Amino acid sequence: MQKLLSDLELGHDARIIKVNGSGAVRRRMIDMGIVPGMEIRMVRYAPLGDPIEIKLKGCHLSLRKEEAETVLVEEIGGAVNEAK
Repeated sequence: MQKLLSDLELGHDARIIKVNGSGAVRRRMIDMGIVPGMEIRMVRYAPLGDPIEIKLKGCHLSLRKEEAETVLVEEIGGAVNEAK
C-alpha cells in the first residue's frame, strides 16, 4: 500500500516510490540518498510529531514532517523491533 513517508508507522519498513517537490529541498533529499527504490525504516517521531527519524542504508536521518510529506513510499513489511 502506498502512503506518504510522514504516515509510515514506527518500526515499519518501506520502499521509496517517488520524491515530489522541487528546488533545494528535493535536491537535499536526493543528496541524502532518499531516492526511488531505496528501503527505509521509520525509527522515531519527536514528541510533537516533528521531526521524524528514519534509517536508510544503516544511517539515521532526521527530516522535517513537511519534507517527509513529499516522499511517497510503499510499505514492505510489518513492524520490526530494534534494540537500541
